[in-house]
Amino acid sequence: MVYGKVVTTVKLISLLLPQVLGEGSVAQCFIMKSLPILHQYYHLGDVLIAGIMSQGFIFSNQITFVKKPSEELFDEYIYSTARWIYFASLELLSRQSRFIPNYNCAVENIPISVIGGPTYLFFFHISNILSTYKMPQFNYGSSPVLGSDSQSVFLHWMFPRSLQYDGILQLLLHFGWTWVGVMTEQEENSEKFIHNVLPTFAEKGICFDFIERMPKVTFSNDATVVVEKGFETVMNVMRSTANIVIVHSDIHNILLLRCIPVIAEMEDIPLQGKQKVWIMTAQMDFISSSFQRSWDLNIFHGALSLAMHSKDLLGFREFLQMRTPTLVKEDGFLRAFWEDVFLCSFSQPSLDHKVGKVCTGDEKLETLPGSVFELSMSANSYSIYNTVYAVAHALHLMHSSKVKYNANVDSVNWKHWNHQPWQLHQFLRGLSFNNSAMDEISFDQNGDLIAAFDIIGWVVLPNESFRRVKLGMMDPQASLGKSLTIHEEILTWPDRFNQTRPLSLCNDHCQTGYRKAKKEGQPFCCYDCLPCPEGKISNQKDMDFCFECPANQYPNKEKNGCLPKAITYLSYGESLGIVLATVALICSFLTAGVLGIFLKYQDTPIVKANNRKISYLLLLALLLCFLSALLFIGPPNKVTCLLRQTAFGMVFTVAVSCILAKTTIVVLAFVATKPESSMKKWVAKELAYSIVLFCSLIQATICIVWLVTFPPFIDFDMHTMATEVVLQCNEGSTIMFYCVLSFMGFQAIVSLCVAFLARKLPDTFNEAKFITFSMLVFCSVWVSFVPTYLSTKGKYMVAVEVFSILTSSIGLLGCIFFPKCYVMLLKPELNEKGQLRRFLK
Repeated sequence: MVYGKVVTTVKLISLLLPQVLGEGSVAQCFIMKSLPILHQYYHLGDVLIAGIMSQGFIFSNQITFVKKPSEELFDEYIYSTARWIYFASLELLSRQSRFIPNYNCAVENIPISVIGGPTYLFFFHISNILSTYKMPQFNYGSSPVLGSDSQSVFLHWMFPRSLQYDGILQLLLHFGWTWVGVMTEQEENSEKFIHNVLPTFAEKGICFDFIERMPKVTFSNDATVVVEKGFETVMNVMRSTANIVIVHSDIHNILLLRCIPVIAEMEDIPLQGKQKVWIMTAQMDFISSSFQRSWDLNIFHGALSLAMHSKDLLGFREFLQMRTPTLVKEDGFLRAFWEDVFLCSFSQPSLDHKVGKVCTGDEKLETLPGSVFELSMSANSYSIYNTVYAVAHALHLMHSSKVKYNANVDSVNWKHWNHQPWQLHQFLRGLSFNNSAMDEISFDQNGDLIAAFDIIGWVVLPNESFRRVKLGMMDPQASLGKSLTIHEEILTWPDRFNQTRPLSLCNDHCQTGYRKAKKEGQPFCCYDCLPCPEGKISNQKDMDFCFECPANQYPNKEKNGCLPKAITYLSYGESLGIVLATVALICSFLTAGVLGIFLKYQDTPIVKANNRKISYLLLLALLLCFLSALLFIGPPNKVTCLLRQTAFGMVFTVAVSCILAKTTIVVLAFVATKPESSMKKWVAKELAYSIVLFCSLIQATICIVWLVTFPPFIDFDMHTMATEVVLQCNEGSTIMFYCVLSFMGFQAIVSLCVAFLARKLPDTFNEAKFITFSMLVFCSVWVSFVPTYLSTKGKYMVAVEVFSILTSSIGLLGCIFFPKCYVMLLKPELNEKGQLRRFLK
């Protein structure tokens, strides 16, 4: 095969394009394409020429072939690309017939701009020469990750820099692919991609199973080493659990990727069930050399790639079908292209023998598979087409700003200033126009194209050909959240996925009700799934943390949702409320009955001996104690909340103070019976009343301060119970509540001590022993109440308090009054004054 350089000069004639340049204006531009002559470059070059001709351009092209011996061809392509591009760039600045760098006497052929591509390395080689002359340079191919250097002011990108990486990232996020592999070249731009771009992917939750660098062929390395590294790379890719592989490379590396099935077959590596979804960068294109035409393409079935947004031009396909070497004999480039794609050769008398079949020139381009030649407008060709128009528009603007008009009688005379290449830059900034496909072509203030990307799906056909399917678009100018558009219904996935969306995760998703837990030593995409702790939920997949439900809701059994909490309180409609209310009422009736008995037998010795008025007051207090328990049952309201604890505290204080008064009087009474006792003056009814009044006033003062400062109020306790909202009375001030209980406890302890001292006094009509038992029960109940009350939750706290009120009240009623009722009702013979006197002697 012959390698060389392609230099194409295009003259734009305004007479053929009045709608673009305006009537009577003249412009000139120079478009250069400096590439090795391989198949893929034939395609692009031919599209360039055909695209210009299809719009009515008059052009002349010059193809400079640099012939080398066949054994040097491979080395020339691999090792001397930069040298030949420099040569072609310098030749551009010389006379057409002689190569004299930096001298050009043909003023009319001075180039005004250059179009280069498809790889940015080729473009930068061109730029190293042409930027010295401040010549506008357009790159229609890939752009570097970071391209800010001193020459960037002269470079204009028809390929939006870094936008494609945003597109790839959005593709990964759209499909939920977080576990991917990366294949890159061993060159500077790929290293910048790894260090500058991939970290931004990681910030969005993408992590990488592998980052493989494709082996690089250089002058010094051994072919065996290259093959071994290539085999190792293929093995790592095929063994990976990642189903998605990003290929960051240039156009020529598609040749290396096509070797994967061959290597796998040679090494007996089964590819069935190991197909990957390849995501290609926009600079990748499907090309094949002659020896690869029969190779399997199925590994690329379902691949995705980005490509510059393009449209088919009217009449472009028909124009290509009409171009043949026999009709365009002056185009030597077309003849070389024809021989390469049809695997034939034109008869040349200078050759001693012919290789292969003879080209007739009548072969049909539409018979070629898509991997060899596509009749549709490719993205790169569309970029070249738009670049030509952009230069034409910029030249027209520059010319219109400088031309001088001189009118004669019979003619119009145009005089031109000497246009310099550097003057074109300012007219490219902010340039905007519509091309023939009615696409708006715009440039930013740096002279770079503002464009969108097409999302392309590669579909491999049974005849080893392929077609591109436009699946959607990545448009940075769209509104937020709508920049990515994908038509998933026309997506074609690799065969192993049975036309279902592939998953690419380090491990399965954490389902709802679970949270992610990092695996030590693994990328952040790899994690364990742990169930949410009690009281928390996760309602989405792959949540990092479980969270609590709102206060009025609680987690369901699966811990993936919240259910509304039921409002609850100690009600009369539930069993516990019914039992407690029933006991309170029964005890109230019993207390009323005991009071009735005492009133009936008020003149008997047993009633008189125990200070009957204090006994009546005690019974009334116990009656109120039983009834106060009913305030704790049922839905709380403002009144019951204010009365609950204060009423309970006051009636119990009266009851305990009555017991203290009775006990004190009993002790003093027996002490006063001794001769010459000074205690007789204390044994009076006024002392008992004073004790009751004094204690009641102290408790009343505490309750009034409580109600004035921090009164109880209605409250919804949403946190204590897991599944219920407790409607309760908040004590307001816990300190005041415990002050009430503490004073009651102090009274009870004093009463217990006094009764305990009087326990050995004569027990006929002597209630000191019974008071001792009653106070033991009372103190036991309320001492156990505090820890029990603090350890229970919700309405059961109220039930504990009601139970304590009823139990302690029953203890007082039973221990103090039931023995007396027994005597009055069943043993009336003991209820006589003689019994008392006998024990008082």
